[in-house]
Amino acid sequence: MSYLVLARKWRPRDFEGLVGQEHVVRALTHALSTQRLHHAWLFTGTRGVGKTTLSRILAKSLNCETGITATPCGQCRACTEIDGGRFVDYVELDAASNRGVDEMTTLLEQAVYAPAVGRFKVYMIDEVHMLSGHAFNAMLKTLEEPPPHVKFILATTDPQKIPPTILSRCLQFNLKQMPPDSISQYLTHVLEQEQVSYEPAALNLIGQSASGSMRDALSLTDQAIAYSAANLTLEAVQGMLGSVDKSHLVQLLQAISKAQATEVLAVADALATRGLSFKAALGDLAVLLSRVAIHQHVGAIDDESLLANPEIDVLAQQLSPDMTQLLYTIAVHGRQEITVAPDEYAGFVMVCLKMLSFSAPAEQLESANEALAEKKTLKPEQKTDQTPLAEVSAVSAAPLPSEELPTEALPTEAPTKEAAPASVAESESESSSDFKSAPAAPSLDENFASRWPTLAAQLPLTGMAQQCVLQAACLHASADELRLLVPTEALAKGPHLERVKQVLTQSFGAAVKLTVSVGEVPAGMSAHWQAEQDQQARQQAAEQTLDQDPFVQSLIASFGANIVPGSVKPVTAQESPTP
Repeated sequence: MSYLVLARKWRPRDFEGLVGQEHVVRALTHALSTQRLHHAWLFTGTRGVGKTTLSRILAKSLNCETGITATPCGQCRACTEIDGGRFVDYVELDAASNRGVDEMTTLLEQAVYAPAVGRFKVYMIDEVHMLSGHAFNAMLKTLEEPPPHVKFILATTDPQKIPPTILSRCLQFNLKQMPPDSISQYLTHVLEQEQVSYEPAALNLIGQSASGSMRDALSLTDQAIAYSAANLTLEAVQGMLGSVDKSHLVQLLQAISKAQATEVLAVADALATRGLSFKAALGDLAVLLSRVAIHQHVGAIDDESLLANPEIDVLAQQLSPDMTQLLYTIAVHGRQEITVAPDEYAGFVMVCLKMLSFSAPAEQLESANEALAEKKTLKPEQKTDQTPLAEVSAVSAAPLPSEELPTEALPTEAPTKEAAPASVAESESESSSDFKSAPAAPSLDENFASRWPTLAAQLPLTGMAQQCVLQAACLHASADELRLLVPTEALAKGPHLERVKQVLTQSFGAAVKLTVSVGEVPAGMSAHWQAEQDQQARQQAAEQTLDQDPFVQSLIASFGANIVPGSVKPVTAQESPTP
């Protein structure tokens, strides 16, 4: 006797054996029990969810020799012949290969005749969306008012391509994709009946890989039985599917959280050695990050199909919620872009390095900011008269640490353009001469509110935490408390406040009690306001310089040219030409 594949051997024979489509079973069962039978049904859904199976069960219910029933006997001639595909009054038509008007006309001509042996003639048209427009038009009238002995069952994976005139004449049922838990439970029952040893984790992995299709799950199970010699272990199924061991993903995230580039590349090399799919690895990594995010916001989750809770708990502690969301976004977009990479290995490595660049520890960011600040601090003897105006403006706009500025160096009024280079030189000289004797951290005293905008612009923060301090004004500063005023509710609440408090504690060298309230921030009290004023001043200076330029005036006079509004932009230090 030839071997019968699991997908055919374990096809449900009645409504009770159908898995995952309770909403359709309930409607059809009530209709059969009350004899309220429609003349046309439309089953929609992805492959392998039970469209053809439902059609055969419904045909048996209509033609069972015990009568029209929701529980066909499965023993009579009609039931056995429908299961075997030999019942003369049940016709399955593939619309993909019989899509023309001639085939549809022939079918409708035969439909007018009475059934040969059954109670009803049942026509099942699979992939009905493949029919041509003329074929749809030919069946419209018959589909709306068929003979009393004819029932139509239509099935499709793409209902959007079916004309509305056909949809309006059918009872439509959308078959859902089956959840992985339901698939793994059904596979457990099948393998126990087949007397095949298995590991639950292996069946969970098959359930996830089936993408909601029970037929795909049974086909994968058949393949796994042959691959593993009837011993379905997790390692065997992973090798068959080419899926990534979750321990590699955990190791990858731990290396990223610790900014260990060598470990990240080691994981990528290990995946390449095993010949695993890097695209699938990024997909599994995104799923893992989603579980970590749920754990961070909700708490422990009971999901044996992915990881044990202790492993997720460790990752949830190593990664901040903001970083988890960022890494998830990078993984999802990287999975889409890996198809255009030179090869999958290069695409995967670049995605991991992108994650690594965003996950540098705070200490590295602070040291980098300190090195950048020292690089921008110029000595007086290094300055010459040939220093470009744009560079001088950039240096004067760069905020210096408040503890490095003497009291007499704080100007009460904005200096004029002619005095700007000289004042910059003086302040730079004084700050550089007192640099070594400056205190290690700013002090919280009664003058701190005036120095707050300068300090806020220097804090090593990003995202919402950075916007909070840049747009805030200091209301009160004392040895044990710092009160800030922000313009919006979103800046006053959220996890970013813990990051602000952490950075302030590091800056002052002592714990800071931070209080944030919402209100209108006075002008001149925030770093954001000062930055806008500096930008406006640079813009006005650039426009005035261009208006007074002799060459520009000659172009306007000679050619009737004009300056396009909004096209004048101030030159930054990086864009200024070399002298």
